[in-house]
Amino acid sequence: MSVKWLIKGVMVLAISLTFSVQAQEPEDPYQLLSEVATKTFDRIKAERPEIEKNPEILRDIMKEELLPYVDYKFAALKVLGRHFKSVPQDKIPEYIQEFRNYLVTTYALAMAQYDDQVVEFEPGKDYSDDKMVTVRAVVREQGKPDINISFKVRKNSRTEEWRAFDMVAEGISMLSSKQSEFESIIRQEGIDAVIALLKEKNQQPIRLETDKKEDDA
Repeated sequence: MSVKWLIKGVMVLAISLTFSVQAQEPEDPYQLLSEVATKTFDRIKAERPEIEKNPEILRDIMKEELLPYVDYKFAALKVLGRHFKSVPQDKIPEYIQEFRNYLVTTYALAMAQYDDQVVEFEPGKDYSDDKMVTVRAVVREQGKPDINISFKVRKNSRTEEWRAFDMVAEGISMLSSKQSEFESIIRQEGIDAVIALLKEKNQQPIRLETDKKEDDA
């Protein structure tokens, strides 16, 4: 997955994942994606002056607007795949926590790239009998090729909440990419090495795209 696709894809993912469907008030996840995207964009635009002074605010926005509605535990364990049974169980909570922090960091870094791109979601489909749906969207930016994005969303059988767990950008799954990255590390060095890698990634400072351009000038 190229850096361009990952940045744009995660940007949309960060926006579009921010939703949950309550059992007592069932809603259309397709429609809700679009509504919450607007809400999240509006908040970032409203707080732009503060964000420009302190980009780390984006982490807080992701925690408040996104994380409660992402099934990060399911995603973290899915990334472990067949290695889940071989990983010491006392290490699982720390791994999940660092994976959670990694998602927050990744989404915040992606949102730092936001520059008024346009996101168009596909029309809703009948999902009444589905436990998992794929919501597709297109990211459009003037002077650049369109980027096709899709989101994997699953319904909790107990709470009936819809929560997102994966993004696919131009046919490449974010979870599958992380699974491939972690697989050899777990096999050769163990889960502690994966946790250490996540901690290192989570220390990345959040920098706005304008800051990077100035540094490169």
